[in-house]
Amino acid sequence: MKTLNVAVAGYGWAAGAHIDAINATGRAQVTAIYSSREHDAAALSSRHNSPISLHRDFQELLDDPEIDVIDLTSYPSQHKDQAIAAARAGKHLIIEKPLAMSLDDSRAIRDAVREAGVKAMVCLECRFGGQFLTTRKLIDQGLLGELHYAEVDYYHGIGPWYGQFRWNVKRDNGGSSLLSAGCHALDALLLCMGDEVEEVSAMATYSRSEMFAPYEYPTTQVNILRFKDGRVGKCASVIDCQQPYYFHTHLVGSEGSLLDNKFYTTKLGSLKKEWSSLQMAMLDSGDVSDHPYQSQFEAFFDATNEGRDMPLTSLEEAYRSFRVLFACDLAAEEKRPVKLAELPE
Repeated sequence: MKTLNVAVAGYGWAAGAHIDAINATGRAQVTAIYSSREHDAAALSSRHNSPISLHRDFQELLDDPEIDVIDLTSYPSQHKDQAIAAARAGKHLIIEKPLAMSLDDSRAIRDAVREAGVKAMVCLECRFGGQFLTTRKLIDQGLLGELHYAEVDYYHGIGPWYGQFRWNVKRDNGGSSLLSAGCHALDALLLCMGDEVEEVSAMATYSRSEMFAPYEYPTTQVNILRFKDGRVGKCASVIDCQQPYYFHTHLVGSEGSLLDNKFYTTKLGSLKKEWSSLQMAMLDSGDVSDHPYQSQFEAFFDATNEGRDMPLTSLEEAYRSFRVLFACDLAAEEKRPVKLAELPE
């Protein structure tokens, strides 16, 4: 199996976690970094235990025949142009969330990747975390029966103490509460319930705390999803809370329920009055160094070497999640229900 050479575009907090996870896979190595800021190549190579060249011109990465994959950890507003250019140059793509800042830009990336025939994935890495791998197994094994209601909520105060705050507060790169970070919870909801969404409604609001005043968009948004078969889901994205990080999950089915790391089922014998506990790694940190990038990247590199799409977070699957996200944002902005059919596929 070929060891893939990866170039990282944009060197910030997420890039450091990406580089270490990519190198740890044993399937790829980061050999180049593009950054608009000045860095010391020797220092970066030492930090990441890998020889890395530095570039101030993105085109240099695209022109290098030794580079197989471009990893975009740049500002979200740069994703569209960089991803399209990379796809047209024949480079495979890793795209840190969000995919792009609009549905039109997301669709343009998807279409460019399709046309170029390259492989691409989006960092919705929570699907690869122990919490949702186990949750998905419970659903697939029928222990909850048929789900008819689910709520997955994202609580993470992204204030001045947080690395991305300086640019996250701006609409051009933060975009919305969902685009900024809550997309992880919405995507997890769709992982559990499927993506056959018919209509969404949403309401948004702001924190009254002065520390969140720099935000140019509502920092709390509650989204209600109605699926084509009548099931219902709820996703709250709250990036202005003052509390520990919390990725809330509550699934309700015909044979049982799951509440975070507790579950109840009628499928294993007599009825009980207590929850049963699940031993699984919970999504309990917003620090990118704690995210399950390595297993996600391993799946991507294996699939790319084998010429197939990766499971769970391929660009095609991620695009469907972001289409629902943009419908939710439209519903919040226009204060009306939005049917998914209103948005182009």
